[in-house]
Amino acid sequence: MWTVYIVRCANGSLYTGITNDLGARLAAHNSGKGAKYTAAFGPVELVWRRRKRGRSAASKLEAAIKKLSRPEKEALIAERSY
Repeated sequence: MWTVYIVRCANGSLYTGITNDLGARLAAHNSGKGAKYTAAFGPVELVWRRRKRGRSAASKLEAAIKKLSRPEKEALIAERSY
């Protein structure tokens, strides 16, 4: 299983990614080793996630989310908060 996720960075920006180990990925983001963007603007807080069966499906959803406007992403987060 793969997870598509959105995190909110310390500066309020949103970062979208995929992983097959969400806990490890969040730890990496918060330690400054996850991605250059989150290293610069961390720490991060998980605000949305959805599981997908394969990497391809997760990548397609990630790409679709990245094309959304900020208000559309915020609406997605509001609908699927946990």
